[in-house]
Amino acid sequence: MAAAVWFSLLCVSVCLFSLPLGSSADGGWQNAHATFYGGSDASGTMELLLLMASVVLNDAGGGCRRSLWIRNLLSQGYGTNTAALSTAMFNNGLSCGSCFEIKCSADPQWCLPGTIMVTATNFCPPNPAQPNDNGGWCNPPGSTSTSRSLPCVKKGGIRFTINGHSYFNLVLITNVAGAGDVRSVAVKSGASGWHNSLLDRKSLSFQVTTSDGRTVTSFDVVPAGWSFGQTFEGNQF
Repeated sequence: MAAAVWFSLLCVSVCLFSLPLGSSADGGWQNAHATFYGGSDASGTMELLLLMASVVLNDAGGGCRRSLWIRNLLSQGYGTNTAALSTAMFNNGLSCGSCFEIKCSADPQWCLPGTIMVTATNFCPPNPAQPNDNGGWCNPPGSTSTSRSLPCVKKGGIRFTINGHSYFNLVLITNVAGAGDVRSVAVKSGASGWHNSLLDRKSLSFQVTTSDGRTVTSFDVVPAGWSFGQTFEGNQF
């Protein structure tokens, strides 16, 4: 039986709601609101459940679904400069992995100077039972406009972590630079074409495409005889 191949695309301890102070198409800054969650040591963020978009490929065709997967952001290379996006910014998971630059524009006496870059790795859900300014920080409508994500800068190459069992392979793709938000993935084994058939223990190559249309290929990044739980580093944008 051909095994289904699951590609988990990492989609964001700052919460950004309305529109983040991100760079727009003309390089300008747009107003936003932000808060934080978890302790000052980021322990709450490190143990959170990440909501990730999963692209499911199988012999019957393709489809999209959601999955919950516990990941430590430090071990995945994202550090503590991460953000949970409001409904308007999350865009049904399509913004996962995008990077934004933020800075303090009001009450600067409470802020450090300069800017920081954050990666979107989580979703800040609305809370209709609470007012927008007292508990329902991420309630819609907020801002419905969009901003252009800044290019993500990551250390090392794209990482492919293999999990699953004999019935399916789950490949978690992390540490993606450039646009950051992966939209499609193709895989091939050895000298064969790009496909999604049985790949158990064969060498694997991956093509990763981000929202800006750029594609990076990592040939034979996963050697034959791989084991579940291993992580392999490929090329980068």
